[in-house]
Amino acid sequence: MVALVTPMFADGTVDFDSLSKLVDFHVNSGTSAIVSVGTTGESATLDMDEHCEVMRRTVELAAGRIAIIAGTGSNSTSEAIELTRCAQQGGADACLLVAPYYNKPTQEGLYLHHKRIAETVDIPQILYNVPGRTVCDLLPETVARLAEIPNIIGIKEATGSMQRLQAIQSLVPADFDLFSGDDATGTEFMLQGGHGVISVTSNIAPDQMAAMCTAALAPDREQALKLNRPLEDLHNVLFVEANPIPVKWALYEMGLIPEGIRLPLTPLSEQFHQVLRQVLRHAGVLS
Repeated sequence: MVALVTPMFADGTVDFDSLSKLVDFHVNSGTSAIVSVGTTGESATLDMDEHCEVMRRTVELAAGRIAIIAGTGSNSTSEAIELTRCAQQGGADACLLVAPYYNKPTQEGLYLHHKRIAETVDIPQILYNVPGRTVCDLLPETVARLAEIPNIIGIKEATGSMQRLQAIQSLVPADFDLFSGDDATGTEFMLQGGHGVISVTSNIAPDQMAAMCTAALAPDREQALKLNRPLEDLHNVLFVEANPIPVKWALYEMGLIPEGIRLPLTPLSEQFHQVLRQVLRHAGVLS
């Protein structure tokens, strides 16, 4: 699954024509689902109306050809509910809700936050734990409590820790979906029983990522590692500056989107241009 960028013109306005091309790109490349307006989609700098519009238009452009998971998390429970309602009304298949960032809630606060959203909006919901960004860690015991709520169906776990994966596996039902949110460890995550990866790298190399995921989920360790090898540098270099700075520059370099990105994010520093070009060529996505 791809954590899709939100293409923008140089002035920061959303480029819906490029969004349409990206949706087609992923449909044709074997991507299983699109996550619209998550962290990689610059959710933090889109206002409420824009956020809802990008989610709605992505569903419309997909036209049932690919599942759409809408990023609707917030550090405000009421705002997360409003965004989740927008996603439901716009036809999204599910929502991805990041753990509340910045205000550092307790585990009980995290539980009550996600419980309130799930009970208020009847749409499948995926938890998203990324403590490196949120300064907030959704612990396995809290995930297990939330897994008891019928429409909380899984988690995107981005710590990159296999021990964390194993801890969650031991506490949740077998049908609770476990998705990696860390490209660098995503292959191993799936080989150890995870169900997929919500990927930044898939913006750049969706067909290669799809093939690797198929092998990892088989599971065919040898083939999965072989397919992942050309992507390893890409997994790392796409985070040489804050996501989505490098991935948006890479897509611009590939001719897929304009170069727009919103402040406070800035275009990729020139010192990283050549190394990213080299990695893109090594991965076979740039001539």
